[in-house]
Amino acid sequence: MSAVLRQSPCKVNLLLNILRKREDGFHELETIMQPVRLCDQIMVDQAAAGITLTCNLPTLAVDGTNLVHRAATAFLAAASITAGVKIHLEKNIPLAAGLGGGSGNAAHTLCALNELFGLPINPAQLNDLAAALGSDVPFFLQSQPALACGRGELVQPLEPFLALRGAHILLIHPGFGISTAWAYQSLARFPDALNGRIGRAQELISLLKGKDLAAAGRGFYNALEIPALPKHPLLQVYQDFLRANGAPAVLMSGSGSTTFALTATRAAADQLRERFHSQFGASAWTAVAAL
Repeated sequence: MSAVLRQSPCKVNLLLNILRKREDGFHELETIMQPVRLCDQIMVDQAAAGITLTCNLPTLAVDGTNLVHRAATAFLAAASITAGVKIHLEKNIPLAAGLGGGSGNAAHTLCALNELFGLPINPAQLNDLAAALGSDVPFFLQSQPALACGRGELVQPLEPFLALRGAHILLIHPGFGISTAWAYQSLARFPDALNGRIGRAQELISLLKGKDLAAAGRGFYNALEIPALPKHPLLQVYQDFLRANGAPAVLMSGSGSTTFALTATRAAADQLRERFHSQFGASAWTAVAAL
C-alpha cells in the first residue's frame, strides 16, 4: 500500500476536574475534551527495517523517547510486523502546551500504521495500545468531543455541543511550557483542587447542550490553574485581558501553558487576536481555529 497521510488535530479541556489521587499514583479525574482544527501532519510509509522518524522541528527528539516513535514500536510489536516504517511528522501545534499535540500524534500514528498494513489491529486492541502510551491518547482515536474519566483513558464520545456551533477559538501560548508532573504534584498544596466536587462534568455538558456560550463558559473549570496561575502570573494577565475584551469563555487547557478564548464567530476571534497582539506584542504564539 502507498504512504498514508493523516491530519492530527489538537484539543482543549473545557473542564478538568481532579477528584482524588489514586493508590497507583495517577489522579482520578473527569474532563471534557473538545477537538480543535489546528493540526499536525503525519506521513507513514513502509521501509525495509527499523523505525525512522523525521520532523520539521530540529529541537524535537526523533528517537525512542518520542511518543510517535513509541507508538510505532508498540504497533509493530502488537501486529507482529517485521517490516520497518518511515514516519515524517510536520509540527504546527506547540510543544508542552496542554493541547495534546504529542498524544494526538501518537494516536494518529497508530491509526495510520493500522491503515498502512491493512487493519491488523481491531479497535479494542488499538485503544489498549493508546491507553498504554498516555492518558490523553485514546481520546484522539475518535473525532468527537468527549467525556473522559479514570485517569483520562475512559473515553465517552459526545455529540457536538450546540453552544459551540459556529464558535471559534483563539489559542495563546506564552513561549514557555508547564510540566504536567509539576502541575499534578503541586495539587497536594491545594486540597480543594485535589479533591474536586463530583458532578461538574455533567453540569457543564448540560450547559453546552444549550445555546448560550457565555453561560457554558461560566461552567468551564481547570483544577490545574490553581497552582499554575500564581506561579505564572502572566497567564492570569492574559485571561483578564481576554475577558475584559468580551471573550465569553476563557480557560487554561490541560496542564498549560496554553490559554484559550472561545468566541461566537471567526471575526470575533480574529479581532480578539489583533487586540491581544496590540497589547502584548508578538512574543506569544497565537492561532485562531474552528472547533
